[in-house]
Amino acid sequence: MSHAIGVFTATFLYALSALAWVDRGASGRVPLASVVVVAALLIVSIVMFISLIQRVGTLQITRMLIFTGDQGREIIEQLYPPIEAPATLGSAETFKAPCVQSLFHHGHPRIVQAVDFPGLVGIASQAECAIELVASVGDAVLDSTPILSVFGGTGRIAEAALRKAVELGGERTFEQDPKYAIRLLVDIAIKALSPAINDPTTAVQALEQIEDLLIRLGRRRLEIGAFRDAQGKLRLLATFPSWEDFLRLAFDEIRFYGATSVQAMRRMKALVSELMAVVPEERRPALRYRQERLQSTVERAFSDSEDKLEASTEDRQGLGSSRRKIESI
Repeated sequence: MSHAIGVFTATFLYALSALAWVDRGASGRVPLASVVVVAALLIVSIVMFISLIQRVGTLQITRMLIFTGDQGREIIEQLYPPIEAPATLGSAETFKAPCVQSLFHHGHPRIVQAVDFPGLVGIASQAECAIELVASVGDAVLDSTPILSVFGGTGRIAEAALRKAVELGGERTFEQDPKYAIRLLVDIAIKALSPAINDPTTAVQALEQIEDLLIRLGRRRLEIGAFRDAQGKLRLLATFPSWEDFLRLAFDEIRFYGATSVQAMRRMKALVSELMAVVPEERRPALRYRQERLQSTVERAFSDSEDKLEASTEDRQGLGSSRRKIESI
């Protein structure tokens, strides 16, 4: 938008200034250079206008959902190893050495956007200490909020090196934050389910992207909070969302705000069934719990038996084709 406005303004201002050279000195001529430059600017303006229209077209809700889902898929692929990878101890592990140093944030509120995990491991290894990240990626840090703590070591670490390893900014980003993509998709879904908008189809489209992200997360090793050096010593602990955290974020608010939407309930029930069919067995108990919560929500939200039956049916389109289950005879 800013580039397009700049080109349009430049074309207009140059055309005005070029008028001063028309018939200059009673020559009865228009400078060729001015004509060429104005023609070139007009062509650029047309191209920018067409590009602007195309860019505005990408703001359609469907394309924004796909874009948000793509950002989440990219960070999941980069951040989490396959579930076949050996498990490491998570952030439940603690350090035996005492806390000798803490890093606090001072100034305006900021968001933890990214962390240089290899850099912190190198710092801890060099100082013969261990570091625990108190603030996770996506957390807000306010004035005097602790960011990390240092345990043990041979001496005090320069705060400048520690601060350089933690990137702060004014808003959350997709970098190292897979929950952010799901958060945005959930926000779109619950806004669409609000009585002021009443657009359950958009909520169903958001659930499609959420389901794909959960499928990918279900096949990844999520316990990645412990970082070790080349000698295998624990040097850094960081908190990452668990499988239950992702499910709570993906389901609870949509289930609450969409409790009276037959379309949303049917799509969510199909989503849980699809996940249970593709994720490893170790991830299924949490899904069975979500399945029970969905059914209890349907039982509580619908008093009519027919509506209750409709809302209890699995349907990938919300209100499309009901899923039929083959029962053994």
